[in-house]
Amino acid sequence: MRFSLTAFPIIQAPMAGGATTPELVAAVSNAGGLGSLAGVLLPPNRLREEIRAIRTRTARPFNVNLFVLKPVQATSEELRAAMERLQPIRAELGLPQATVPSKFSEDFAAQLEVLIEEKPPVVSFHLDLVPAQTVERLHEAGCQVIGTATNVAEAVAWEQAGADYICAQGAEAGGHRGTFLGPVEQSLTGTMALVPQVADAVRVPVIAAGGIMDGRGIAAALLLGAVAVQMGTAFLTCPESGIHPLYKQALLQAQGDPTVLTRTFSGQHARGLRNAFIERMQPYEAQVPPYPIQNALTSEIRQAAAKAGRLHFMSLWAGQAVALSRALPAAQLVETLMQETHAALRQAQRNHAYE
Repeated sequence: MRFSLTAFPIIQAPMAGGATTPELVAAVSNAGGLGSLAGVLLPPNRLREEIRAIRTRTARPFNVNLFVLKPVQATSEELRAAMERLQPIRAELGLPQATVPSKFSEDFAAQLEVLIEEKPPVVSFHLDLVPAQTVERLHEAGCQVIGTATNVAEAVAWEQAGADYICAQGAEAGGHRGTFLGPVEQSLTGTMALVPQVADAVRVPVIAAGGIMDGRGIAAALLLGAVAVQMGTAFLTCPESGIHPLYKQALLQAQGDPTVLTRTFSGQHARGLRNAFIERMQPYEAQVPPYPIQNALTSEIRQAAAKAGRLHFMSLWAGQAVALSRALPAAQLVETLMQETHAALRQAQRNHAYE
């Protein structure tokens, strides 16, 4: 089974917080991969603008991703306690006493309507399942749908909802876990173990995500039954990426596996580089309000830290293979990845021939 969306089986992962600029998305798509825009933090009007900005830069397919957000609540006491825990860090950054945000997230329903109106070629979802009726509306608009799964049950659920592709997110992946069936702690299967299980369980094509940074990883995923890979950390260090220069530097200097799963920044388990914020908030991990409440409460901290260049208070999402990061323009990275993939597959054939 071949990946039918693009020339190459490479998807640049949607990464929120400014990483997936229209320039990055378009560069990847123009190079033969599938660029992806992270839409979760964008108000509907801004989401529309970003989609149109991508269209001015590429005529190739691209993807727009949303988090499936359902209503969550916190009591006034829970909010007060959460803000008090963050106050010492706010003080260090020169921020005033926190107040409850006017909103905790953008309106998912309104964002979804923008996608149906703008009709991007591909739409992907994270954190939860959308109803089959929503998938059908997107199909009627001409969009193909990718659903994220961190276990086999989620993959089957997405197939039943009508998804065209399943993105199997292994435990190695950077950023937010997409788990929606069962606890996150029981959905941390590695990519090499997850992909073949999902490929055997569903009839729709599978995309591998998590810990893939070069052609060796792409080749391995293809041999395991995936038709394509989704790569996030690998594209963060491209010049077209919109992340902070110090964040890029930290990724390029990483050695071994300096990552950790944490809820402390957003209220949802996410993998990133361990830093002072995570360490100081770790004792309160279980008390953190759920996403998107905690994410909204830490928003000013992350923005102020970025403005001041205080890396230890920024969310530095990264996958477990971050030490393989390299600084290449997006188009060159796609080309290099495909050359490496072909070389790895040829080597695998040669190795098999000697048996």
